[in-house]
Amino acid sequence: MASKLPTVAIIGQANVGKSSLFNRMVQAKQAIVAREAGTTRDNVIGKVLHKDHAFWLVDTAGLKDPNDEFEASIQDQITDAAETADIILVVVDSTRYVGDEDRLVAKKALRSKKPVILLTNKSDLAGSLDETEFRRLGIKDIIRTSAEHNVGIEDVLDRLSEMLPAVKDIPEEDVLRVALIGRPNVGKSNLFNSLAGKQQAIVANIAGTTRDINRVRVNYKGQAIELLDTAGMRRPGKQEVGIEKFSVLRSLQAIEESDVCFLLLDVNELGTQLDQRLAGIIDEAGKGLVVVVSKWDIVEEKDAFTRDALAPKIANTFDFVPWAPLIFTSSVTGQNVTKLFDLALEIKDRRAQQTKTRVLNDMLQRAVGAHPPAGLKNTHPKLRYIVQTDTTPPWFVIYGSNLKFVHWSYKRYLENTLRETYDYIGTPIKFSFIDEKQIKDNRERIAAGKDPIDKKGK
Repeated sequence: MASKLPTVAIIGQANVGKSSLFNRMVQAKQAIVAREAGTTRDNVIGKVLHKDHAFWLVDTAGLKDPNDEFEASIQDQITDAAETADIILVVVDSTRYVGDEDRLVAKKALRSKKPVILLTNKSDLAGSLDETEFRRLGIKDIIRTSAEHNVGIEDVLDRLSEMLPAVKDIPEEDVLRVALIGRPNVGKSNLFNSLAGKQQAIVANIAGTTRDINRVRVNYKGQAIELLDTAGMRRPGKQEVGIEKFSVLRSLQAIEESDVCFLLLDVNELGTQLDQRLAGIIDEAGKGLVVVVSKWDIVEEKDAFTRDALAPKIANTFDFVPWAPLIFTSSVTGQNVTKLFDLALEIKDRRAQQTKTRVLNDMLQRAVGAHPPAGLKNTHPKLRYIVQTDTTPPWFVIYGSNLKFVHWSYKRYLENTLRETYDYIGTPIKFSFIDEKQIKDNRERIAAGKDPIDKKGK
C-alpha cells in the first residue's frame, strides 16, 4: 500500500513569483496532475517527483479573488495552507525591502506551527538584497531562488526531500481502499452511505457538501474495505472559492491513496469532459477503476434496451480505458450496490496476480509472429523477451533492441494480447521497454559506482 503523499503550499503577496516557482518545480519534472484553476489563472495543484520523494504542490495564489483585501486574502491562504499542507513555502521578492505585508505573511505562516521555508525569489536581478534583510522575518530556513533562470530550484527540492518522508511501501494490515470520485452532486455521498450501511456522510442537495475525505471501514466476505468519499471536482471555471480548490487536492489525494476508484457519472449528464479527465488521472495513477452510472432509479424506462443503448455510448466516451467495467446503480433502491463490493474484490485479485514468464514469452512470440512491429529502414524493433516486475498495478518490462521505434499503437496491441492471456479487468497495466544498449549502459554505471536505471525503465 503506497503511503499518502504529503502536501507543500506556496504563499506570499502578489507579484513575487509564486506561480513561476510552482510551474518550474512541477513542469521541470513533467508531473502536472491537474490544471485546476480559474479561467484566467495558472495551474494551482501539481504532483512533484524528486529522487525518491513525491508530494503535492499547491500554489495558493490561484485560490483567491485578486480584488480581495490583502489581509483577508492572506488570512484565508494561511488557514487553508495550515489545514492542508505539511510544509509552507513563503515567497518574497529579493529586490524589495521587507514590508508590512511580508511581515504579515511570515508571522501567520510561523503561527501555523507548520515547518516554513523562505524563498527569496528574483535573486538573479540587479539590486537583489542580501539575505540579512530577510532574516528580520523570523524564518530561519532561507533559500535564494530565481524561477526565471531555474536558480535554487534544485536546492528547494532537495531541502523538501530532507524534510518529507520518502515514498515507500508501508507494511500494514490487509485493507482494500476504495475511493468514490466524481463531479459534485453525482451521488457519491448517497452511495457512500449505502455501501457503509449507515449515515456516515452528511447528504444535502447542495453541490460540494462533502468538504474533506470521509472514511469508514466495512467488512465484506472477510475483506476489510475502507471507503473514501471525497468532495467533487467542479469544472475548472466553476471553482470559485479556496475551499473548493483544496477539495480538488483532497480528491487527488484520495486517488493516490486508494487501490480502486469508483468513478460516478450522473445518469442525467453522462460522459462530460471532466469525467474523462478524472478517468485519465486514475489510469495514470495506476489505480483500479469502475465506471458507475448513479441515480438509475430516476430513469423511467429501466429495461435492458435503455441500458444496452446507453452502455455503448458510455464505452465510446471512455474508450481509452476499455478495461474498466461499467455498472448501473441506485442508492435509493440498492440496485447493484453489493455488486460494487464484488467488483472491488475481483479487481484487487487481478491487480495482484502473478504471471508465468514462460506463458508471457510464448504470448510475446505469438504476437510478434502474427504482427511484427514496424520501424524504419534497417532499424526494425526486435522484442526478445518479457518479464513481470511488479503488481498493483501489474508492470511488465520488454527487452530487445531499437525499442524506441515501437509505435504506441503496437504497444496497445501488446496490451490487448496480454489482457486476452490474463484477465486484468478493472486495472491498468504498465509497460516499460529496455534496450539491450541500456543493459550494457547499466553494467557500466554499476562498474562506475552509479545507480542503474531501475526495473521499470526509469
